Amino acid sequence: MVEQPFISIIIPCRNEENFIERCLNSIVGQDYPKNRMEVFVVDGESEDKTREIVKRYEEKHPFIKLLRNEKKYTPFGLNIGIKNSKGEIIMRFDAHATYQNDYISKCVKYLNDYKADNVGGVAKATPSKNTLIAKAIALVLSHFFGAGSSAFRTGAKDVKEADTVFGGCYKREVFDRIGLYNENLIRSQDMEFNLRLKKAGGKIILVPSIVSSYYPKSNLRDFFLHNVKDGIWAVYPLKFNVPFRLRHYIPLFFVLSLIILPILSLYLYLFMNLFFFIIFFYLFSNIFLSFTIAFKENNALLFLVLPLVFLVRHIGYGLGSFFGLFKILM
Repeated sequence: MVEQPFISIIIPCRNEENFIERCLNSIVGQDYPKNRMEVFVVDGESEDKTREIVKRYEEKHPFIKLLRNEKKYTPFGLNIGIKNSKGEIIMRFDAHATYQNDYISKCVKYLNDYKADNVGGVAKATPSKNTLIAKAIALVLSHFFGAGSSAFRTGAKDVKEADTVFGGCYKREVFDRIGLYNENLIRSQDMEFNLRLKKAGGKIILVPSIVSSYYPKSNLRDFFLHNVKDGIWAVYPLKFNVPFRLRHYIPLFFVLSLIILPILSLYLYLFMNLFFFIIFFYLFSNIFLSFTIAFKENNALLFLVLPLVFLVRHIGYGLGSFFGLFKILM
């Protein structure tokens, strides 16, 4: 019998006491042989009970190890884990997610079958609380109006090439070839890494049957702030000559139109007409798509909150991108 390749799983985290246990449980429950894997939870100086929880798992499961990330942020944690790893294949896991029990074995299979450099699946946004807002947030992040063309969020019918995937299962040689994660990027370092991989001729495959469940923020305040940060880090990487795909800038264009067109209309009324057209088109699209989602979910109450959640998503991300432009100039 051919021995399975040795896998190194890297989980950067900070203050994840509410999620790290379910994440580790989903790893312990994998059908992949435990003697052919190592799991590094790289903790960024957590101020809650994250480290205590991980230490309990470390004592019970020898393949789980706790590492320290004194610089706190994700790219440093990822690079610490990679440098300590010995796997032929390196996988990035998110502490804010759980993974189906065949997640690792399927990633390895498709990595070999498609001779890919990176394989990932669909990250299903899953409500972290049993509330209407939490459910609406999960639905918004799974819909093209909220997630754009990100197939790893909206799903796909067939195996396809992609520009990025959630997490990722990489051949170790990828890191030897193109380097580690960019430590200038506190966020968005995964997108930058995968774009760098594509530019180097790498092959990234999205497999719909590889499934994880991602738990987004559950209230509007936290969801708004999270989107602001995501928006900043969609634009700020331009400072380091790292451009992303057009879809990442659409919320910025939307917010800029809301700011600039009323000002321009002081000089030419045509711009005011354009402003009202954009507002009308956005509200119509938002309300219509919210209705179709609520109808599909057979939940009329969702129609009352989905338009607001979409607005929070778009305005938060767009404002963050606007702030990102100022950060570049500072």
